[in-house]
Amino acid sequence: MRKSIQFIITVSFSLFSVIVISVLGLLLYDKFSKTEEQSAIVSTQQIVEQVSYNLEDYVRGMTEVFKVIDGTINNSEAIDQDTFLSELDTIMRTREDMISLSLFTDQGELLTNRPMQEIRSTIQLTEQTWFKSAVETPNHLSFSLPHIQNIYRGSYRWVVSMSKGITITHNGVQTKAVLLVDVNFKKIDELCQRVSLGKKGYVYIIDDSAGNIVYHPQQQLIYIGLKYENVEPALKYAYGNYIDDSTGEDRLITIKTVNNIGWKVVGVSYMDEVMTSKQEVNDYMLRVLLIVLLLVVVISAIMSARISRPIKQLEKAMKTVERGDFNTGVEVRGALEVERLSQRYNLMMVKIKGLMNQIVLEQEAKRKYELEALQAQINPHFLYNTLNSVVRMVGMSKNEDIIRTITSLSKLFRISLNKGQPIVAVGEELEHARHYLTIQQIRFKNKFNFTIEAEEDVLACPTIKLILQPIIENAIIHGIEQMVDVGVIEVRAMMVGSRIRFTIRDNGLGMSPEKLAEISAGTFRGSGDSASYSGSGVGVHNVRERIRIYFGEEYGLVYESELEEGTTVTIEIPRLPVIDGRSSGAATNPSELGKGERE
Repeated sequence: MRKSIQFIITVSFSLFSVIVISVLGLLLYDKFSKTEEQSAIVSTQQIVEQVSYNLEDYVRGMTEVFKVIDGTINNSEAIDQDTFLSELDTIMRTREDMISLSLFTDQGELLTNRPMQEIRSTIQLTEQTWFKSAVETPNHLSFSLPHIQNIYRGSYRWVVSMSKGITITHNGVQTKAVLLVDVNFKKIDELCQRVSLGKKGYVYIIDDSAGNIVYHPQQQLIYIGLKYENVEPALKYAYGNYIDDSTGEDRLITIKTVNNIGWKVVGVSYMDEVMTSKQEVNDYMLRVLLIVLLLVVVISAIMSARISRPIKQLEKAMKTVERGDFNTGVEVRGALEVERLSQRYNLMMVKIKGLMNQIVLEQEAKRKYELEALQAQINPHFLYNTLNSVVRMVGMSKNEDIIRTITSLSKLFRISLNKGQPIVAVGEELEHARHYLTIQQIRFKNKFNFTIEAEEDVLACPTIKLILQPIIENAIIHGIEQMVDVGVIEVRAMMVGSRIRFTIRDNGLGMSPEKLAEISAGTFRGSGDSASYSGSGVGVHNVRERIRIYFGEEYGLVYESELEEGTTVTIEIPRLPVIDGRSSGAATNPSELGKGERE
């Protein structure tokens, strides 16, 4: 099926745009997806690093406080002096997160504590983890895992213990001791809870040495076994990230080691949330691409319409030419090539119109020349027959008939010549018909009588010459010549509306319906004597063609006939402006046309 230029341009440009936009969209989607995933990784790393930095800063601050306490103890001469105890109270007030400060001998005996609290009698201090670390690695600050403070009566707080083995002066003797500072774990919990890794992500802390969980937002679930953290892979990393699927979900694990404390901050981000952001980017890009595609289709449709519109105008103009209207020009505004095409089209139409007018003129001239040639054949045939009749009348000494015949013949030829002009007045055409009938009446020995009548208004109106003679000749030869009785030919001219009507009626033999139909259609060609111009139907065709050429298709001849009743021929031509003056041979009034009956 054929497609229009507009359809082809729109579809082609749209398909090309779809392919380009799709390829571009896939490339951008892949790029944005990787960028989004990388951004999520970088963002998680930054958050974990921030937590690690905050934790380091907090531990550094607590370490500095511990050093101040250690220095205060070392500079004191006796740990039971009021001045020393007052200094410890002052240090305790500087930090709200510091729960307690205690000093023990390496045998677990309490030397002093702030605030003053009673130690549980059942507690085994030397078995405490923090105590062992201080004794085994003296002069090294150790941090314990979060635990419930259980060495004092009535105290059940979650704390992180800082302990260190030191040497003090007690009762004037250098004695090994253990310094313990318990810090409220809530501060560390707050530092980690401030972190948000999506809706489900979180941060937890593990011990670098054994992988023990120092902090977890769901610590209770971990303890009772309802939640599991796969910390083994995390122990292999000091810094970095990996994908973990041990819990049945893909999780992005990001790790950062806290300096000087042996802890690792582990960030957990769920990949479905990362992919959700990725999907949001994908949906956004898809909407953008659809909007761009819609704009491309609309723009391509508008552009293709603008391109095809002038071509459609040319097509419309060509269809008008197909219907025969060569006066349609095209003024097209568009692409340079289309404008040039329209200009060439207009030039072509001008040339075609000129050629067709030339052909029409040539054909009309050709037909006129042919009809004039046919018309010229009348005079030789008629002249030959008339002269033969004159010769016979000379032999019979019919001088009066000879004079009438020659007189009518001379006037007949004078009117026929008409200075070479094809147009004569109606009166002159009727006068020509009267002379012709007179000659034929003498030739056929009064075989018929004739009458010619005309209205006064039509005598000066113009008509083409020699339109009555061929019809009258047919009436004589085919209608009256074979009759036994005397025939009658009536010729009338009258005004009917805006037309002039000639009527030629005879009472001759008439014609069959078949012959009448052929003559009316202009297809009849008889087989009469070659000398008889009208006998072959050429005379009627001559008259019909001349009327059509001069006045148009709606004018011409109408035949009415019945066998043994006669024939009536009606000729109609348009009423044209009156010719000024009359030729000398024209009748001055209807009565001068006379009758053709012999006295």
